[in-house]
Amino acid sequence: MFNWIVQVVAVTALNIRTIPQRLGSSGVAIVGIAGVVVVFVSVLSIAQGFTAAMRDSGSPTRAIVMRSGADSEMTSGLGGTEVDLIKQAPGIRRDGQTAVASGELFVIIDLPKRSTESAANVPMRGIEPVSLQVREEARIIEGRMFEFGTNEIVVGRGASVQFAGLELGGEVRSGQNTWRVVGIFEANGGVSETEIWVDARVLQGAYRRGNSYQTVLVRLDASDTFEVFRDWLTSNPQLNVQVRRETEYYAQQSRALSGLIQGVGFVIAFLMGIGAVFGAILTMYTAVSTRSREIATLRALGFNATAVVVSVLAESVVLGAIGGAIGGVGAYLAFNGYQTSTMNFQTFSQVAFAFQVTPTLLVTGLIYALLMGLVGGLFPAVRAARLPIPSALREL
Repeated sequence: MFNWIVQVVAVTALNIRTIPQRLGSSGVAIVGIAGVVVVFVSVLSIAQGFTAAMRDSGSPTRAIVMRSGADSEMTSGLGGTEVDLIKQAPGIRRDGQTAVASGELFVIIDLPKRSTESAANVPMRGIEPVSLQVREEARIIEGRMFEFGTNEIVVGRGASVQFAGLELGGEVRSGQNTWRVVGIFEANGGVSETEIWVDARVLQGAYRRGNSYQTVLVRLDASDTFEVFRDWLTSNPQLNVQVRRETEYYAQQSRALSGLIQGVGFVIAFLMGIGAVFGAILTMYTAVSTRSREIATLRALGFNATAVVVSVLAESVVLGAIGGAIGGVGAYLAFNGYQTSTMNFQTFSQVAFAFQVTPTLLVTGLIYALLMGLVGGLFPAVRAARLPIPSALREL
């Protein structure tokens, strides 16, 4: 066993040391694998960034109340009297006699993207004065908060970057109303940074919604008061509502699109990986062919076939590791933090987010690169072990 290990280490070290001498052929495999890893990691970073934006929007100390049976804010609806009754539920944090709960209205308006000038659906949310107490993470970073009772609006940082007309001082026309941007806010990178906020009462009038809302967002006394709050509402015969933790709501909202993006990413990586594997196979076949006399000499000196197989596989895996490392670094430098927006199919509105190339994705890309290298070196390794020693020694 010890002798076998020594042989494997010796032949493997020799193969790896001679990689620079075969840089042209080795580069084909490295570039191919690196390209696959760049695409693979970058596509998965879209799903990671979108999921993070949705996840960071939720808080375990907040709950969202919607009409029973609704799967999103768009399909929910609550009357003003229902909203008032919801605010009386136990478990809600209170500021004196005021419940820290915001009845909210959710509409979609069309705005052009800055990059393409094509129209996109942007969410406009009507909020109540207490909303900034509900969303403690939200803060104005430019300008000021809008005055309630006016056509002033504040916009999320992501929306301001992505869509035309949402810069500080800009104006947006929707329906019969012109809305003026007086502030820009941020909210820890959450999905609300893609939204436009306006007085809910003004928005009701602009869209002729009467005294109606779609959801109520509440801040709980504590995370463990959720069950008390939920049970009181769902058992109240005057209400027909469902109650979710905000974290659970946004996790469900992100599941469909994240799954789709990840599925596409794995399919693309698999198809491109086939090409990269063939590149590795050709590279290793070339290496075996050019070194056939060297391999035959080692065999004649007593090195066994297993040592040759392992050495060729090791070389191929090293090429995969180099390609994976280059691809991972390239994906990180090119895409990490890149700002974009995509459609949330639950609400049919845009969500701005940043690509996230996480350490987990980099490790996943590297593992895939090593797998491509291993598969690519398998058949050439077997061929190297089966080379007839006499004929190989006679080759020039």
